[in-house]
Amino acid sequence: MAVRLLRRWLAVLCLLPAGLTAAADEFRTPSITAVRVEWRAVLDQLRTEIATQPGIASRFTFGQRRVPAWDPRSTPALVQLNAINASLFAGIGRSPVPVLLPFDTASYLDDQADGTLLPLSRYQADFHPADLFHTGPAGYDAVFSLLSGAGAGLPSRIFARPVEVQITGSILVYDLADPLGGKGEPVKALAAQFPDLRRFIREGYVRYAFTRFGVPYVVSIQCLDSAPRPRRLACREAYPIAERFLKALRIAGGQPARPRHDISPEIVERPTAVSPDFSYYPGGDIVARSSVRRRGGRPDFAAYSQIRFPLEKAPTAIRSQSLGSKKSEGGRGIYPWRDNFCEARSFQVGQCATGFGHQGQDIRPAPCPPNSNSESSCHPRKQAVVAVRDGILIRSLKQQAATLQINTRNEHIRFRYMHMNPSAMDADGILNGRRVAEGEKIGVVSNYLDFPNGTSYHLHFDVQVFTRDGWIWVNPYTTLIASYERLIRGRGREIGTEPPSVAAVVQALPVDVLRHGARGGRREN
Repeated sequence: MAVRLLRRWLAVLCLLPAGLTAAADEFRTPSITAVRVEWRAVLDQLRTEIATQPGIASRFTFGQRRVPAWDPRSTPALVQLNAINASLFAGIGRSPVPVLLPFDTASYLDDQADGTLLPLSRYQADFHPADLFHTGPAGYDAVFSLLSGAGAGLPSRIFARPVEVQITGSILVYDLADPLGGKGEPVKALAAQFPDLRRFIREGYVRYAFTRFGVPYVVSIQCLDSAPRPRRLACREAYPIAERFLKALRIAGGQPARPRHDISPEIVERPTAVSPDFSYYPGGDIVARSSVRRRGGRPDFAAYSQIRFPLEKAPTAIRSQSLGSKKSEGGRGIYPWRDNFCEARSFQVGQCATGFGHQGQDIRPAPCPPNSNSESSCHPRKQAVVAVRDGILIRSLKQQAATLQINTRNEHIRFRYMHMNPSAMDADGILNGRRVAEGEKIGVVSNYLDFPNGTSYHLHFDVQVFTRDGWIWVNPYTTLIASYERLIRGRGREIGTEPPSVAAVVQALPVDVLRHGARGGRREN
């Protein structure tokens, strides 16, 4: 028996380098589904919408042309519509999906012809001009705001900020293993306009998801899933605002594009040279008993995007800001890194076992070396935060968080940065619609929450991808590991995947096996 056990240990030792460690090191890109747009149905709907103004309807051409359905020449009415609305919604013709907005183009054109144009909000169901409108090869995103007391049936209370309504339509849908996906309740009042509409509260937003012309759309409002609080919107108060927005949706533009293909996962390319210092615990291996109800973390080996690391310089630490010692195996509290995505928080996170977690990763700059001074280039509170990709910013005045949105042919993804100084970002123009280049400074590591000194000095960084439930938080840990390896040009060492040495195997064997293994073998034989 003892010899048999010894042989088994040695067999495992021999097999580990050949197979298991290689599999553990593989990071993969996400799986993405590309939808097909029913452009003929779009034209039929547009014809119906503009027919309310007969004098305007005659300005649009709906003739059929014998060209592929994705060819813009097959949809001259849409080409005309894009030309009209581009002055209000820049780049609207770049969207490969129909752009639905709470904008009545027919009434706008009719009043324009009469010379009686009203304020833009009157053509937008009283919503203000768009705070953000962004299109690209993956689809479009828009943000509109509405002041409280803007009409019957809406909240009359005064809030800290106008209520912001977001809408996204995307040709790309990320395929997640999502235990909460696809749920919701119908909205009877809107069933005729949106037959498959479902309403649900998820990850701090009330969301209305529907499919139209083969395309998934989601309208959402950030809110509290609780009783109303002073100056904070409860989700039930958000319902009439979202539903006013939905009732006002019209086709505002968009342009057919060549059909897309689904994007299959691929192994992520990583440096071949091994870093002498960088090490990390596997994804999902969070600090013991640090999750809600001690359910642990959730491994996620997807590198959701090839990004630049969000801090300007290395080394940096990824670890809990709430639990554990600031010292770790690196001697200076830098390495090894540890996942904290599912660490206990009150935030809803559908990708964690209990439905609650941290939503992202906490990143801390390295401490300054001994004997450094304020005149040196090192200062832990002056570490620059940079754009991880070329993209567009989503941020309103006075917010301590900024979101970077990427909209390309193969990606529709968001990256959120938190705890930076709001006044400094306001002064630097880090606001809705600003385009930034990869590596461009967008802030400085700080400690703001809703007020100064609200947390420790660190950057909270998270990733959201578009699904049929809207923008969903996913674990950025693997994405950050891969980006850090590119920054330092060295591959990290995953803690716990190294094959044991022969000495370690022998040391781990029971004492009676070590003392009597040979004699036991003779008895067995």
